[in-house]
Amino acid sequence: MNQTFYTARKTLRNYANGGSVLMAATALALLVVNLPFLRDFYNSLWTHEIALQVGAFNLFSHYGHPMSIMAFINDALMAVVFFTIGLEIKREVLVGELSSFRQALLPVVAAVGGMGLPVVIYILMAAGTSYAGGAAIPMATDIAFSLGVLAMLGSRVPVSLKIFLTTLAVVDDIGGILVIAIFYSTHISVWMLAIAAGLLLILALGGRMGIQSKIFYLGIGAFVWFLFLNAGIHPTIAGVLVALCVPAKPVYAPGKYVRTIRKNIAHFASDNDSGLESRLILDKAQMNWLKEIESASDKVISPLQDLEDSLHPVVNYIIIPIFAFANAGIYFGDLQLSSLFSGVAPAVILGLMAGKSIGIFLFTWIAVKLGWSSMPHSTTWRQIAGVSFLGGIGFTVSLFIANLSFGTGDPFQLQMLNNARMGILVGSLLAGVTGWLVLYLTLPRKAESEPAEE
Repeated sequence: MNQTFYTARKTLRNYANGGSVLMAATALALLVVNLPFLRDFYNSLWTHEIALQVGAFNLFSHYGHPMSIMAFINDALMAVVFFTIGLEIKREVLVGELSSFRQALLPVVAAVGGMGLPVVIYILMAAGTSYAGGAAIPMATDIAFSLGVLAMLGSRVPVSLKIFLTTLAVVDDIGGILVIAIFYSTHISVWMLAIAAGLLLILALGGRMGIQSKIFYLGIGAFVWFLFLNAGIHPTIAGVLVALCVPAKPVYAPGKYVRTIRKNIAHFASDNDSGLESRLILDKAQMNWLKEIESASDKVISPLQDLEDSLHPVVNYIIIPIFAFANAGIYFGDLQLSSLFSGVAPAVILGLMAGKSIGIFLFTWIAVKLGWSSMPHSTTWRQIAGVSFLGGIGFTVSLFIANLSFGTGDPFQLQMLNNARMGILVGSLLAGVTGWLVLYLTLPRKAESEPAEE
């Protein structure tokens, strides 16, 4: 089958499977925090300190104080998530859905509408209140969760619709990165920022010079992260900037790789196959031939693609579920039903449920009707409406921005954070169920004809 198609299918499947794990982690967090005999353990777990220390230097420290487990998850592990997002953005711009202006235009325009309208709704509802600073909470789309819901509909969903939603979510991530960088940076330390800029310059030069060592980028990147953390710039931004420095060009062109394989495989004559089957240990010449093939295999995959492929399972199946388990624990015992109808929660719910869906659908309709772009292959406007609702599943990034907005430790702020979390949960749930229902009713009963996977 077409290799591009296969790669897209593999990526979408990884996201969808990660979405299922994310749902399970969220459900587990809600269960644990509401069981009396586990609640105290759950709440106290995140306050324990964590360190990676050599002498007096602790990499996991913030302004000279060790990070708590919660801070480690939100500032360190999430930096890995944003590093992966940065790799994905660079790949999409170079060879993916964002590489062609016309190809990228529709999901970009849709994402702009899906980010802008929720913020407008939130600002109108929160104007002059103590929670006005959380306007960015409903602007995000959770790619893993939304594709996890889409996966429930199986092969009935056209791949073009999945790619549209994925690309839209990537553009959403870019918007979220910009918001975090601009609005959540405080107490800037110029000298630390200058050192970080110098290290980023070294990484960029390394990329231009074709340095392929992943340790080079990850090792220096860890210090860039530390400097951003202590310079007042949110450390997740360091993850994105380091990712953009990782080279996308491999050492070997595919042609040279194929020639290397053919040359070395030719040493293994077909009439000796039976002898090879019975051998337990390769001789020195055979070892050298196979080592050359192994080395060529490493050199034909760029550091960017290799890191992205290696980190996606870690991010989707471990880091994001851990983040959800740590941040989605909403205690229902103190929750008043009225909080869903006043304060921050309804602003978030309406932003996710109505703002995202209307914004995505309306801007998509405008782009198509004005002739800027065409509809995704084999899709209808009703299916676009269903995907627009799925865009309202903000969950992971919405929780992340809510922590940045209200996670100061002040009791009043913590109450707003809890209410914002409830709004995110309810808004994402309503958007997901509505999107699934619309697509279930509008998708064809039989899957579209697609090439078989090899």
